Amino acid sequence: MTPQDSSLKGEAAMTRRNGIWAAAFAATVALAGVAEAQQQQPVLSPRDTTKATIAGATIIVDYGRPSKRGRQVVGNLIPYDKVWRTGANKATHLVTDKGLMFGNVMVPAGTYTLYTFASETGNWKLAINKQTGQWGTEYKPEEELARIDLKVATLPQSVEQFVIKIEPTRGGGILKLEWDTVSASAAFMVH
Repeated sequence: MTPQDSSLKGEAAMTRRNGIWAAAFAATVALAGVAEAQQQQPVLSPRDTTKATIAGATIIVDYGRPSKRGRQVVGNLIPYDKVWRTGANKATHLVTDKGLMFGNVMVPAGTYTLYTFASETGNWKLAINKQTGQWGTEYKPEEELARIDLKVATLPQSVEQFVIKIEPTRGGGILKLEWDTVSASAAFMVH
């Protein structure tokens, strides 16, 4: 091997190393760009929590907040006569450290998943399910604790982003689901 051959091999090795470093640097820059673009994208259905302390009970609802974005809500995003996840993405969870009495239905202290059954002609229902931690569409009817009647009313103004509220009353409260022009609610007492 001549000194010139040795020099050419060294240059080739250096060029390969530089190429590898350049490719690694380009990949890092590209991944950083993707991460930055993902961070800049708005979350379409952000998670939110509503919390209330009523008659010594701490009640928390964790849920996803989809937006209307020009779509038909009731009868479409909230289907008639089918299970709806009561929000978006991960399942909506109700946590209470004391028992809650919805009409004649006792919900013991614990963590539950909330589902909604909308009806075009009958009563809307809130299903309280014992299965937790699942994606919102994983509904197991055999895990259902109870179905509670919801009182449905028309709102005076459209609500763009779905919201769950807990409004205190004397000795209890009202759980409200509001979206578009619909409010569905259920009164409860702390037991």
